[in-house]
Amino acid sequence: MENKRILITGGGGSLGTELVKQLAKKNSIYILDSNETGFFNVVEEERLLGNNVDGRVGDIRKLETVESVFFEFQPEIVYHLAALKHVTPSEKNPREVIETNLIGLCNIVEISKKYNVQKLVFTSSDKAVSRNIIYGLSKRLGELIVRNAGYVSVRFANLLGSQGSIIPLWEKAIKEGRPIMVTDERMERDFWTIEQACYLIIKATEIGKPGDIVILDAGQNRINILELAKKIIAESGRDIPIRMIGMRPGEQLKEEMMTEEEQARAIKRDNFYIIS
Repeated sequence: MENKRILITGGGGSLGTELVKQLAKKNSIYILDSNETGFFNVVEEERLLGNNVDGRVGDIRKLETVESVFFEFQPEIVYHLAALKHVTPSEKNPREVIETNLIGLCNIVEISKKYNVQKLVFTSSDKAVSRNIIYGLSKRLGELIVRNAGYVSVRFANLLGSQGSIIPLWEKAIKEGRPIMVTDERMERDFWTIEQACYLIIKATEIGKPGDIVILDAGQNRINILELAKKIIAESGRDIPIRMIGMRPGEQLKEEMMTEEEQARAIKRDNFYIIS
């Protein structure tokens, strides 16, 4: 991908920052993010490298903000990463999730159509498969909004090392000599690297057709959370206890990348699944 004007919402987050790094060398990048510090850090770092990265601090929930960004930058490609992502706070504050993950998305999609954006890729989650939690339902509804607008969605699993993910929290607790918290000894999760997620997002621009959901076949990477906690403690060389705290609102023991119905009709292309 070269010489494109690319808008990345949520470009100041862990995934957004990596996506900016991968695309900034050959494209013009504009970031829209409500996180001032994250936005400032990635823009300044890329400018020092001589890359064409700009943007503004702003809220996707405000339609006038979104339209002013599109009017100023005239993006050809949009990667929509901005979202509230934590399950338990979403259960407690559904209005915030609806306003950000759905109203904000509708603003981005509506203005993308108005300004004839060539491609829009929406970042969804494996939690969209389970529609009995607020966050997962917001992502599934987001997929439908994007499908009906003729754009593309991608789904990925838990990202290793992303802001607020479990491993950095455990590492901080170990460093401070505190117990690390595990919700349930039966809990399992799929983990991807941030680089894998970026690869999926960029590749979906190429292979995704209007309305598609694209999923990376990341191989066998399901991990028992308790066993992962034990491994991290062992590698630290410290005697840190594990405290079982029970499952929190909205959590599930296992998560899947596709429903059974989706698995039956998904098309495999190289190392991707495409749900048309």
